[in-house]
Parts: sequence; structure tokens; C-alpha cells
Amino acid sequence: MAEAVRAAVELFVNPTRLSMLVLGSAVGLLIGVLPGMGGIVAVAILLPFMIKLDPFSALAMATGALAVVHTSDTITSVLIGAPGSAAAVPTMMEGHPMARRGEAARALSAAYLSSLVGGILGAVGLTLSIPIARPLVLSFGSPELFLLTVLGVSFAGSLLGKEPLKGLAAGLLGLLLGTVGPAPAAAEVRFAFGQVYLTDGIDLGLVALGIFGVAEVVSLLARGGAVAQRLELGRGWWEGVLDVWRHRWLVLRGALIGMWAGVLPAIGATAGTLMAYGHAVATSRDRSRFGKGDVRGIIAPEAANNAVEAGDLVPTLLFGVPGSAPSAMILGALLAYGILPGPRIVTEHLDLIYTVVWSFALANVLGAGVMFAASPLLARLTHVPFPRIAPPIVLAMVLASFQKTQHFGDLVTLVVLGVVGYALKVTGWPRGPLLIGFVLSNPLERYYFLTVKLYPRPEEWLLRPGVVVIGLLVLAPFAWSAVRWLRTRGRAQAEVRGQRPGPGAVATAAVLGVFAYAWWQATGFLPDAALMPVSVAALGTVLSALQLVRELRGQASPLRDEDEGEAAEEAVGPRVLRAVGYLASLAVYVLATWFLGIRWASVLWSLWFLRGVARLSWPTAAVYAAVLVAALELVASVLGLYLPAGRLRL
Repeated sequence: MAEAVRAAVELFVNPTRLSMLVLGSAVGLLIGVLPGMGGIVAVAILLPFMIKLDPFSALAMATGALAVVHTSDTITSVLIGAPGSAAAVPTMMEGHPMARRGEAARALSAAYLSSLVGGILGAVGLTLSIPIARPLVLSFGSPELFLLTVLGVSFAGSLLGKEPLKGLAAGLLGLLLGTVGPAPAAAEVRFAFGQVYLTDGIDLGLVALGIFGVAEVVSLLARGGAVAQRLELGRGWWEGVLDVWRHRWLVLRGALIGMWAGVLPAIGATAGTLMAYGHAVATSRDRSRFGKGDVRGIIAPEAANNAVEAGDLVPTLLFGVPGSAPSAMILGALLAYGILPGPRIVTEHLDLIYTVVWSFALANVLGAGVMFAASPLLARLTHVPFPRIAPPIVLAMVLASFQKTQHFGDLVTLVVLGVVGYALKVTGWPRGPLLIGFVLSNPLERYYFLTVKLYPRPEEWLLRPGVVVIGLLVLAPFAWSAVRWLRTRGRAQAEVRGQRPGPGAVATAAVLGVFAYAWWQATGFLPDAALMPVSVAALGTVLSALQLVRELRGQASPLRDEDEGEAAEEAVGPRVLRAVGYLASLAVYVLATWFLGIRWASVLWSLWFLRGVARLSWPTAAVYAAVLVAALELVASVLGLYLPAGRLRL
């Protein structure tokens, strides 16, 4: 082992390999800033260069990109409210409200430092786990993996807010949305409605961009003004550092959750961060500030997201089972070099493993340092009137959403999900549980199917020690939430009683209709394909029906704006109408993209927006639009992205 360490040190300090690490980290930081891209795009860009390098340089480059991509995606999540990746949604949920209060520097500082600590803990955990992870992970069967996935879904119980029925129904809506496409347990495509586009399901990045990104951009435009009215940078940076120190044990727990989410197959960074966020909410005595800008909701998921990437490398290196799409690309690079991942890699290529671990740790330090240095300038974007910076954000989201399948359906789905996300936002439906349900829908169904097929009798797997322990952990937050709800039920009902049924009741009725229709449709599927959607739709129908009854009896929350807290319906109404107008303009932009192509559509839409909404002069708007399209071309050519050509092929 000492010889392997000595050899790894000599390889690691080689200037060429260190330069490849820096290059990979730079690419990861750049990709993380762009909304909707993520680690898979960073590794995909580097892959053609990796295969021309030696294995150590190639892995250092890829590891550097993966280590920092979740550090830089904090920028747009906090400042703009558009998640840099699906894993950044919890940070957006808490960091963006802090930015609107003038605490952007504090949110960014806490996020960067938590990511740094989480990444280093992940690297240390990867080092220590390699000798012991193999027997431990191999001892987990499908029942334990199924219960672990259920545990992740159960954390949605911590995000229910004042109306538990809405929270539970939102989580089930996410599970149902995750069943669109091929069934993992049967040769059948579900809820495709004859559309080829839906036969592969809906991409996670699209769901995150639509439900959160588009909804937040539209909300900011409807509100008007800048993101924040005041920003105290100096004090805010140090306050974020102190926040991480005050909640140091939460940082540790978040990193541990992230590492295990990475180690377990099919969980990944998004589920890991959402589980860490749910854990932070569930273990906090005061939950009232979550969703309104609580720094604890930033610290836990940011510590988890970088640790997840380290955990992903454990199944990739030890078992040849990639824990994520970027890890799958790294696995392909290893195979191209003739290095076979598996238990023997620990004895035959231990120096390579140490190179990966040290590259991961150093890249985290570099990434955090760069973002700390650059963020004071970037944070000043919160002072700029938002309509002036909205066009490049919208263009970036549209471009990112098109990359999954290069199908126009991606853009239509983005608009539809944006409408759904904003409707949920203003009618009091929590979006966090929906995303958790969507992320874990596929592994939940797959592990459950394997469990019932391998263990025909329920007692064969329900009484396994691991299942019992995890099952108690699953039930604990629900029991505690039920007790808290019973204690405050009278007060909560008094707060909402007397409200007349309004848009909230219409939204609930729409959700009820979706569940009822899905239940009816799912009864015609093959038995193995129908098991999950029928169960989810039936339970969702019952819960949403109960919620609708409550609202019709005058126990509904009023129409409100999450950005401003509770507000009277007449005060929010005009803002909602403006938001509807912006959503309609986005739909027109997508339609123009289909007909004219993204280049001409972007020029025309940007000119209209910059003149009509941002109120810029014609010369300034024309130059701005030209620069945007030129940047679009440059980014597409450098990153190898596809640009929609349009029916006219202009």
C-alpha cells in the first residue's frame, strides 16, 4: 500500500496531470453556471480529449469537472431562481428568497463552503470506504434498496407545509409523472398517448427547469424590479461562513447522506440533495422559515451534492456499476484504457484510485476558491432590473432543454411544465415533494418489482433485519409529522377557515382530474406495468378529493405569492395576470423556434422583450439581441450542442 501511495504522489504532482485537473475544473465551473446543463454535459465535452490522454490525466480531468459542477450551479439558483441543475433545486428554494432579502452573499458563502467541506468529506469517505464498501453494499438486497428508496420519498413528509394533504398529493403527482414512458417491469409504454416523444419518458432536467426555473423567472418578471433591493457583501460573506460553523454537524450529516446516495445504484445527486434537504427540515425544531430563505436548507444539500459525486465513484470503480450518467462515461474511458473496474482494481490499480481521490479533493478547493473570488461581481447582478437579464437566462434554458432528445417536444414540455410550476406556486401546492417523487419513481418501482418477484411471501422480506431498521426510519418522520399536525390542527384550520373557493380550488380540481384519469388509464395496462400507476393514482385521487372538499368548505389557502409571503387575492391577482402574459410570450417564442429556428426566433423575441418589457432603446436592444445570438452560436459550437433549425431551415 505504501508503494501505491508513493507512486500515486509521483503521478499526481506531475505538472501535465495537474494542468488537466485545472482544465477539467474550469469546464465544470463554466457548465455549472449554465442553467440545466450539469455534470453529464461537462464530462461529455471532455470525453473526446480524455481518450487522447493517459489514464491518470484523463481521470484527473473528468474528476475535476464532476467535483465542481455542483459548486458553480449555485449562482443562478440563488441569484436568479433558475436551478443550475436538478440537484440545485433545494438551494434555489432557500437561497433565492435570501437573495431577495439582500442576503445573496450570505447564501452563496454558505453554499460554497458547504460544498467544499462536503466534497472533502466525500473524498475522505471514498478513501475509507473502498476496503469496506464492497461487502456492505453487496449485503443489500432488493428489499433493503426498496426501503431506502421509500425512505427518500418519506422525506417529502417533512416538506408538507401547513396543508399535509397537498404535500402528500404533490409527492404522489411526482411519482405518477415518473411513470410516463417505458415500464421497468413489463414490455409496455405508459401514458404516451400515441406520441413517440413520450415513449422514453420525461427528462429530469426538463422537470426541474419547468417546474422551478421557468416558474421563478416568470414570477420575477411579474413582480418587476431587481432581484434584491439591497446587498451587503462584506458582512454577508462572513455570516455565511459562521452559518456553516454553527451547523457543522448538519454539514457532516448532509455529506454522509450524499455519499450513501451516490453509493447506492440509481439514486444519484438529485435524490441525495433532496434527501439531505428533507433531513434538515425533519430534524429542525423550528421549520417555519424553510421555503422562505433558511440557510440550513442550503447547507445540508450543498454538503450532499459534492459528496454524492464521490460516492458515485464507489460502485463505478469497485463493481463496474456506474451510479450516474457521468460516472458511466468515466467507466467507458476506463474500459477504453483496458482497465476493468471491479474488486481487483483495489489491488492492481490502487495508485489510480488515490489519484482520483486527491483530484476530487483538490478540485473542490480550487472550485470553491474561484467562486468565492468571482461571486462579489456576480452578486451585483441582483441590483440589475431583472427584465434586462432575463433574455439570456430564457435562451439558456430553452437551449439546455433541447439537448436531451433534440426533439421539439422538449420545448413544448418546458412550457407546459412552466405553466404547471407557476400554477402550483401561486395556489400553495408545494413543488419540492413533486420533484422528490419524480426522481425516485423509477428506482422505487424497479426495486419493489424485484422484491415481490424474488420474495413471493411478504414475511420473507419484511422481517429482514435491514428492512426492519429502515422501515422504522421511514415511519418515524410520518409519526412525528402526524403528532405535530394534530397539535396545531385547530389553529391551522382557523387561519384558513372562511376563505371562499377560488383559483386554489380550481387547481385542486385539476389535480384530482389528473389522478382520476390516470387511474382509469392505468387499469388497462399489463398487470406488472399497472401496479405502480394504479396504486399511486388511486391514493392521489382520494387525497386530492379530500383536499377539494376542504377547500369547498372554506378551509383553503388564498391565492398568494411565495415571493412576498401571504397576500390578499386582490393584491396578487394583477401580478398573476402579468405572469400569464409572460408565459404566453414564452409559448410564442417556442412556436417561432419550431417554425423559424432558434436563431431567428431568439432575435425577434429578444427584440420584442428588450423593447416592450425592459424598455431599452432600439439601438441598444438590437445590439443586445445580436450579442445574444452570437453567444448562442459560440456556446453551441464550443460545447457541441444542437440548435433547433425550424421548419423553414433558416
